[in-house]
Amino acid sequence: MHLFNSKGSVLSGGGSTPLPKATAADWIKMVNDYQNGSLSTRLGIPMMYGIDAVHGHNNVFNATIFPHNIGLGAARDPELMRRIGDATALEVRATGIPYVFAPCIAVCRDPRWGRCYESYSEDPKIVKEMTDIIIGLQGEIPNGSRKGIPYVAGKKKVAACAKHFVGDGGTTNGDNEANVVSTRHDLLSIHMPAYYDSIIKGVATVMASYSSLNGRKMHANHDLLTGFLKGTLKFKGFVISDWQAIDKITSPPHANYTYSIESSILAGVDMVMVPYNFTEFINDLTYLVKNKFIPMDRIDDAAGRILSVKFTMGLFENPYTDFSLINEVGSQEHRNLAREAVRKSLVLLKNGKTANNTLLPLPKKVSKILVAGSHADNLGYQCGGWTITWQGFDGNDATRGTTILGAIKSAVDPETQVVYVENPDSKYATSGEFDYAIVAVGEHPYAESGGQSTTLTMADPGPDVINNVCQSVKCVVIVISGRPLVIEPYLPSIDALVAAWLPGTEGQGITDLLFGDYVFTGKLPRTWFRTVDQLPMNFGDPHYDPLFPFGFGLTTSKSAMTRSVSAAAAGRPYVLGIMVSVFIGLYIQSILLT
Repeated sequence: MHLFNSKGSVLSGGGSTPLPKATAADWIKMVNDYQNGSLSTRLGIPMMYGIDAVHGHNNVFNATIFPHNIGLGAARDPELMRRIGDATALEVRATGIPYVFAPCIAVCRDPRWGRCYESYSEDPKIVKEMTDIIIGLQGEIPNGSRKGIPYVAGKKKVAACAKHFVGDGGTTNGDNEANVVSTRHDLLSIHMPAYYDSIIKGVATVMASYSSLNGRKMHANHDLLTGFLKGTLKFKGFVISDWQAIDKITSPPHANYTYSIESSILAGVDMVMVPYNFTEFINDLTYLVKNKFIPMDRIDDAAGRILSVKFTMGLFENPYTDFSLINEVGSQEHRNLAREAVRKSLVLLKNGKTANNTLLPLPKKVSKILVAGSHADNLGYQCGGWTITWQGFDGNDATRGTTILGAIKSAVDPETQVVYVENPDSKYATSGEFDYAIVAVGEHPYAESGGQSTTLTMADPGPDVINNVCQSVKCVVIVISGRPLVIEPYLPSIDALVAAWLPGTEGQGITDLLFGDYVFTGKLPRTWFRTVDQLPMNFGDPHYDPLFPFGFGLTTSKSAMTRSVSAAAAGRPYVLGIMVSVFIGLYIQSILLT
């Protein structure tokens, strides 16, 4: 039996690499070695190697790192998502890997959640539109073919994974892996619509969520994993667990591992992510099947689903990878695309202390510019978590890219003097005779529970830098963060304010806008709160009083600045969004059921 006699899949966790700064060829050799071992077993079934490529091929040195999902939600460009998916698939395949644990289609309803930057928006409509990345990753289902069936279009595409099913962005107080208190109506209208679309677009796999729904662990939720996902929605791919997630069905984790295996498999989990002790898992699962605690037809169903996806991926015909795509990793074409994505993701929140006294766009030719802040010359901070390592990195050496400082130096006139001081005092800022200042501050990298925050404040010395510089020099402040942060106390001294999210390796996308080569077009994908005491607060809530509303975003031109607010920000009733989502969901279900 496939599940008992061989490991059907191998993965790299965040930061797991063949060797430090491994090349594409190093990755291919490792994956092919694993594949050779799998094919040498009795049945010779190829394994599928998976990796978290959540904003580009982010584990790999020299790969193109795209903006994290929150920034792409600000761009609101499904066609861009397809192209990012296509580029990511090429870079992943270039390293011999055919399967990615992406996209995350969570609807983050509370920015205190440490994974909020993995969510495109608080609005399920935007999250649903962004599932077009699946078409880029896997390829588009051909005309005339049945919708809703897993589809991977050849050796330049990868199997995708919609995650985390379901409700992971709706936990109480934004606590990671915690409980979601929700009515079925809210679950289906807020957290489920992106899954309808993902299945229609042929997503090959779905990952279950660590979280619970009304006290019931999702990894043990038969009603939703089997009844709704596989039954009502007719999902034909396979359900994979999250990292060591079945252990967490019990409290404390792993307290009754045999029970965790039984309840998760019976609930509908088909492939289990066991990062450490796979021997224990195999032995316990074998015992449960032999003693009829888990029926053989459940194993047959799981194995059949996994094999079906492997056939769709072409692994039986082409189990090994050659070196023909290695130049795709970090290619200039992909970096240009990432730069475009950065341009489209930035949101201009303020431009001038009065409407008639704007600061942006900045002139390229001046005497002297001050650049300040901990995030101005730090590629790791710019990329955020899930970059090279799970929690991200600090500095400029872990991979290749362009920092904000480097981009500024490239953009300005050769005669313009650029002075970088990370944390200047007010005396320095005042006495330096600077024409203007660019300040980059924000959060340090984090991932998952490492990003839980009850305060949502920027990292020190960010507030001091803003106060010291912006009270002395005309300044634009760039916020590098995975979510809105407390900014209102500093707003009066700031001339221009830009939410840059976690833009990735291509910092020149930021300067393209600062200096007016392109105009700002991004719109807030999340409500920007005044104080954390207001949270959770999403558009349409009864006491909605944001600093900047959902959908807000200014734009620039060489002659004027105009204000643009989306219909949602202008007060579109939330109930309308719910009804639209419900009707869309029912329509999609009718397609799947026919």
